[in-house]
Amino acid sequence: MTLAPPAPVHTSTVVVPRRRRRRSFRAPLLGLLGVVVFLGVWQLISAAGLINPSQLPSAVDTFTRLGTMAADLEFWRNVGRTLTAWAIGLAIASVLGILLGGLIGLVPVLRRGTNTMVEFLRPIPSVALIPLAILTYGIQIPAALVIIVYACFWQVFVQVLYGVADIDTVARDTARSYGLTRAAQLRSLVLPTALPYIFTGLRLAASVALILAITAEMTIGNPGLGKVIILAASNGNIATVYAVVIVTGLLGLIINLVFRVLERRALAWHQSVRGEEVL
Repeated sequence: MTLAPPAPVHTSTVVVPRRRRRRSFRAPLLGLLGVVVFLGVWQLISAAGLINPSQLPSAVDTFTRLGTMAADLEFWRNVGRTLTAWAIGLAIASVLGILLGGLIGLVPVLRRGTNTMVEFLRPIPSVALIPLAILTYGIQIPAALVIIVYACFWQVFVQVLYGVADIDTVARDTARSYGLTRAAQLRSLVLPTALPYIFTGLRLAASVALILAITAEMTIGNPGLGKVIILAASNGNIATVYAVVIVTGLLGLIINLVFRVLERRALAWHQSVRGEEVL
């Protein structure tokens, strides 16, 4: 009876997962280390008196104030108001951007006919619409939604146009030669090609929506974190200003991470996200 030789062990299949695991742990640790160093430098600058405390409070005072605010229910209501305007504006802009971008991108006549108008309207800053929004809706959420939707719409719309234009002409002609219906072409050809562009537009629009939601609260005066910043600055409460700014930064980070995770899961088959790290 002869014994079969042992199967060879491929070291590459063992080393690569280990390297990936080390890399996946290294990125969060380096990010945490960067935050700790930043806070340490911030505290040292304040303790050394290099900057006037009325302009830059210490990190300890800022986070102490943040802890006090976190125990206040009104603070969380303002967070909810800001996120409500963010979510509604992003949803409206995303639906309009995907529908109009897909329709115009798939019809060459519409794309050529709207190209000049798009290039004229897209560079207009959304904050320039604030006076018009206030005159139309007053100090209410719809006024904030005007500038949020306007800014976010172009992020999604342009990406959808690029995605539809990226469809391979050979694949399109092949689908037509095989007699695929419009629905089948949309499902099997257009959507897989445009989906990475759509997720990029949604991720960019999500960040822009948060920025514009806070900007609207600071300029228009509707309730939210932006209004808290303005009131705290006018009262000379600089620690509160920095505390709320930190909160807005954390919200932006969380929103970006959520959309990155959704993008990676939805596009796990696509080469653009293979091997990409979330952090």
